[in-house]
Amino acid sequence: MVIIGVDTGGTFTDFIYKDGDKWGIFKTLSTPENPAKAVLYGLKQIAKDKSKNITHGSTVATNAVLERKGAKTAFITNKNFEDILYIGRQNRERLYDLNYRRNKPLADLF
Repeated sequence: MVIIGVDTGGTFTDFIYKDGDKWGIFKTLSTPENPAKAVLYGLKQIAKDKSKNITHGSTVATNAVLERKGAKTAFITNKNFEDILYIGRQNRERLYDLNYRRNKPLADLF
């Protein structure tokens, strides 16, 4: 059995695999219009007809939200946590900069 880890990113889809005692890596261009195409292509290159144990991770959705691309985003939270997107984290690069402007939140408060 081949054990395969897959990471689908915006530019490349990366694979790491273990086939018996042999370890390997494989990289192919991502297919943003259909991310599954790059994954299936890589699986065919690595394991062909062997049985597989696959673990898949992706930053596609995270990148879409952070880059403000795709569908509108909603942030649903419990009462008294509605300001969490505006407060953010305290670890700012320019904590004492009086002219600092924070980025627009990923979702509007309403």
